[in-house]
Amino acid sequence: MAEVVLADLVHPNCPRYTQCLEERVNKLLRSLGNGTSEPVYLILQKHTDCSEEITETYLLEKCAGLNRRVHVLTESCSVAVLYAFKRAADELTVKHVYVMTCSARRAELQECEEQLFTELYTFTYSTLLDCSSCPLTHLNTTYPQLKEQISGFLQRLPALRGEITVLKSSLISDSFAHGFTKRTGGISYISTLSSLNLFSSSRRRDSRAVVAENLRRLGLHAGFQPRQFHLAKVNHASDVWVMNKSEPESYDGIVTNQPGVVIAAPGADCMPLLFADPVGKVIGVAHAGWKGTLMGIAMATVNAMVREFGSELSNVVAVIGPSVGPCCFTLEQNSAIKFQAIHPDCVRDVESPMPYVDIRLATRVLLEEGGLLPEHIQDNTVTNRPNITLCTSCHPDSFFSHVRDGLNFGTQIGFLWIKEPHEFKQSDP
Repeated sequence: MAEVVLADLVHPNCPRYTQCLEERVNKLLRSLGNGTSEPVYLILQKHTDCSEEITETYLLEKCAGLNRRVHVLTESCSVAVLYAFKRAADELTVKHVYVMTCSARRAELQECEEQLFTELYTFTYSTLLDCSSCPLTHLNTTYPQLKEQISGFLQRLPALRGEITVLKSSLISDSFAHGFTKRTGGISYISTLSSLNLFSSSRRRDSRAVVAENLRRLGLHAGFQPRQFHLAKVNHASDVWVMNKSEPESYDGIVTNQPGVVIAAPGADCMPLLFADPVGKVIGVAHAGWKGTLMGIAMATVNAMVREFGSELSNVVAVIGPSVGPCCFTLEQNSAIKFQAIHPDCVRDVESPMPYVDIRLATRVLLEEGGLLPEHIQDNTVTNRPNITLCTSCHPDSFFSHVRDGLNFGTQIGFLWIKEPHEFKQSDP
């Protein structure tokens, strides 16, 4: 669906609540007319201290003459009712929202738009619902505090699809804390993003505020604060950010030797790679899709650890996280042939127009050729450790997958940090 109308009837702190609201409803009815194209959502906040509450039934009766689909959403707080509208809009896959409100509420609604929606939506605002009998000074809200109100509301929402679960590798020593997330335990409700989606994109529907709450919950589970967290700004290439230097606009790898700094790489079929040097106390992460793999992002990250912090290749361990397997990933033949040049076993049915490609094996081969010891690399070929390099496309209950779910897909991450001295003490038996 292309568009809906959002009629904002929330009217907090109004000294003449009933009279003002009736006037605004009448303005709304005159403005809407009898068109049949867009459904109309009326949002209304419950006021428990108001003896003359405007009810959902009253509003539906007033709108009975409209030849439109009219829905009334009412909750006990302004944030809750706007979140209810967001869910309704997502169910309809709406792209444009025409907002009818009053002048005093416009700034607050625009702040909500910034926090609860992504650029996939567009909003047009009209202040046709200004009320002549209510001074604007009584309607002004403290919308600079709205971000905290939204955060508090989201924190109270129940987790979906179970508890947070993190996969860990025994190859990474206790000097570090790390993990690969699964999709459970967050609050994202859209099916392909549910529930612990950890990336907000302008091309998808999960908002910054929801992703921030998912990250907060992951931090509580894993033991870090969101302010410590740094996620790679992916450009599907081979750029690496060395954290003691200025941050580039985009990069697929991060390296650091700073204790307590959490670095992370996203993945939803692409590989989240973790690198740790337990001798030099240096770490790195990388996001490796097929393009980044061909461009050498894995060894670019390791080489940055060696060049910038003195790591020795023989000490570096590498773990390939959940990612799409050769069972599910295909490329056009002209791209697949480039993987065959890395190793013949990286491509199956190379004569096919869309051969199956093993980006994990290609990564292992490139890391071994770069100087890492074979036994210091964990992937799905390792049999003496629990397998954490699972196929994201084959496990819909556990992982997000672009290949499986399409454009509105969720994202899991691999994260890693060097433990502070007090973390060692806490983990001692």
